[in-house]
Amino acid sequence: MQIDTNSLINMDNIKSSSSNVDKFKNIDSSKLEDKELRKVTDDFESFFMQQLLDISLKHTKFAGEGSGSDIIKGMYTEAVAKESSGTVGISDLLYNFLSERNK
Repeated sequence: MQIDTNSLINMDNIKSSSSNVDKFKNIDSSKLEDKELRKVTDDFESFFMQQLLDISLKHTKFAGEGSGSDIIKGMYTEAVAKESSGTVGISDLLYNFLSERNK
């Protein structure tokens, strides 16, 4: 019996992505201080960037082929997304919008 490890890894990515989305659904921005609000918006930007990178690199072979390449791609996109958190501009737009709305 042969197990397709690529489909297992992809299902794990889907499950972890949906749990990350749930994390943002339960936040009441009106009760957050400025520093906490900035962290939440930076985290959202990081999450958003990781989703874009995962989709754009899905069919590339820059990390080789096979189940190990999916793991390497996932680690790479997570690291790039975390490092770019707060630098793309999405975080600033969201922070300004929520700050004005909460006044």
